[in-house]
Amino acid sequence: MEKRKAVQDAEVASKSAGGGLLIVHTGPGKGKSTAAWGLALRALGHGWRVGVVQFIKGGRETGERAAFACFRDQVSWHTMGEGFTWETQDKERDIQAAQAAWAKARELMADPGIRLLILDELNIALRYDYLPLAAVIEALKARRPELTVVVTGRNAKPELIAAADCVTEMGVVKHHFAAGFKAQEGIEF
Repeated sequence: MEKRKAVQDAEVASKSAGGGLLIVHTGPGKGKSTAAWGLALRALGHGWRVGVVQFIKGGRETGERAAFACFRDQVSWHTMGEGFTWETQDKERDIQAAQAAWAKARELMADPGIRLLILDELNIALRYDYLPLAAVIEALKARRPELTVVVTGRNAKPELIAAADCVTEMGVVKHHFAAGFKAQEGIEF
């Protein structure tokens, strides 16, 4: 263990102190947004201000939104989607909603008080070409050095994955929906 500790200590010493990261949670499995909420709680525990922009999720009351409301002064929360894309059936309206959400995201990216910004389901907006991919990636790369941005949603574009500092792909081993269970309060929302 002494040798292992020496190797580990040398590896840690070789790393920089870091700064803001671009983190992507993607994949077909459950837990992409949930992982982002856990990161937000950790950031709040360190006194950071957090911004949240939800691109697709609509007006449904969720447990995470209710919980983060307790942190009014530290969390700037914006649910700007209109629900699942297969429910709206109006691509032009979905594009307008995504553009408004992106404008809010840009506003929060410019706020020097925000240290963590979660762009929930941005990957979905990019997948359906609701936003120009190159411009989004350019803006994410040009973010303030101390700002960490987390992007969630299935089907992350390869260009976003290439630009990211950290990418986690959530895989499915087993999901309760396949066994006949609907989305549940406290579990999915």
